[in-house]
Amino acid sequence: MSMGGESIKQQTLTSIKWTSIERFGVQGMQFVLSLIMARLLSPSDYGTVGMIAVFLSISQSFIDSGFGNALTRKLDRTETDYSTVFYFNVVISIACYFLLFILAPYIADFFNTPILSSLLRVQSIILLMNALMLIQVTKLTIELNFKALSKRSLIATVVSGPCGVIMAYCGCGVWSLVGQSIISTLVNLIMIWFYCKWRPLWIFSWKSFKELGSYGSKILAAGLLNSIYTHLTTLVIGKFFTSKDLGYYNRGTHFATFPLNTMNSILQRVTYPIMSRLQNNDDRLISVYRKYICFTSIPIFFCCVLLASISKPMILLLLTEKWLPAAPYLTVFSFAIMFDHICSINLNVLQVKGRSDLFLKLEVIKKTISIAILFASIPFGVMGICVSVVIYTQIAVYINTYYTGKLFNLGYLTQMKDFIKYFIASVVACIPAFCLSYFIKWHPVLSLIVSIITSISLYCLFLRKDIYFKEMVSMVRGKLSIIHK
Repeated sequence: MSMGGESIKQQTLTSIKWTSIERFGVQGMQFVLSLIMARLLSPSDYGTVGMIAVFLSISQSFIDSGFGNALTRKLDRTETDYSTVFYFNVVISIACYFLLFILAPYIADFFNTPILSSLLRVQSIILLMNALMLIQVTKLTIELNFKALSKRSLIATVVSGPCGVIMAYCGCGVWSLVGQSIISTLVNLIMIWFYCKWRPLWIFSWKSFKELGSYGSKILAAGLLNSIYTHLTTLVIGKFFTSKDLGYYNRGTHFATFPLNTMNSILQRVTYPIMSRLQNNDDRLISVYRKYICFTSIPIFFCCVLLASISKPMILLLLTEKWLPAAPYLTVFSFAIMFDHICSINLNVLQVKGRSDLFLKLEVIKKTISIAILFASIPFGVMGICVSVVIYTQIAVYINTYYTGKLFNLGYLTQMKDFIKYFIASVVACIPAFCLSYFIKWHPVLSLIVSIITSISLYCLFLRKDIYFKEMVSMVRGKLSIIHK
């Protein structure tokens, strides 16, 4: 396959198109459905489910164990490799399920919330179902067949979403969130086996397992650290504060992470397999990397700063006044996560080059610092915890760029020159939106309309001469012209 500039560009655009359809389509529908359910459920219901998320996330990291990334990076992968990883995933998922089943009552006692025992035992079923489709998802990702991945996710959302809403309407409370999650995973499993015709061979190779495991084990360790950190905040709030506080925090951070996770998911899924094909061409790899940083910074910085600026009227309009305490968390957390894409792409480069040792080393350093900052912030309440994430994010950006600078002479200052103008332009463009939202008492609808239009207009004005912005606009116009014809 040709790896020229046009080939990379075309592969990226095609992959982004279908991944965007999936992520924005799925996330868009889930967002609308979550608004409906948030009106039917209480903050405590969301807080209760949030308490068990960390245990599911850690278990999922063990099940994958970095083998997905190892398979994607390996250029001479075989059917034996795929089958070996498949059986490993299934066996570990069964072990994790039974471990959580046994620990469920103790976890419920830790949070002093008895219902957690039943919730965890039931929701852990998704671990078994996820294990049965990890290889199929990996194969389709390697083949850049995001069309199939998009279809299965859309169908799963269309089926599971209304089921969750109906359960919430019928008074199922927190069980409606669990039911929706299980139905979604089940439909995903059925559809992925339909779209991916791969089936495992009756073979398990210890040689393949050790080869992939030598790389994947470090990704596993890093993934576990990240999972623990990501959900440790939830554990801390659930333990030291109330389930209602956790519910407000989860809703606020959900609104902040919705656009970012969507974009980062697209970024991670598309860039890693493409950059893996360039692993033996450093100059081309870094050139593509720097373009990805610029292209992704343009929408991500603006969306996050805009969300922070309009949090109050948006919460009032979409979730009603009972959820208004979530607005400050949304504002602060938006600034905490807007640099995540820079960290992600830097870590992707290390993985692509096979430096999972450095990847793990960075995660150990970062998570040690982050946990210290988190526990130091507990006396300052939930808002103090949110601010601690902002502080940690800036430290993480610097640390993540350290080895990229060492390996490719592309350190923090060099990378900052690529993206800082988009951050500054976003902040300046959204100042009017912040003032309109917090200092002028308009109806939420009017406030949102004026704020969004004003900020978008200013942002486009500031970037009108930027080469990457103009190319992005040209690509959008090109697609629209094709649709129009």
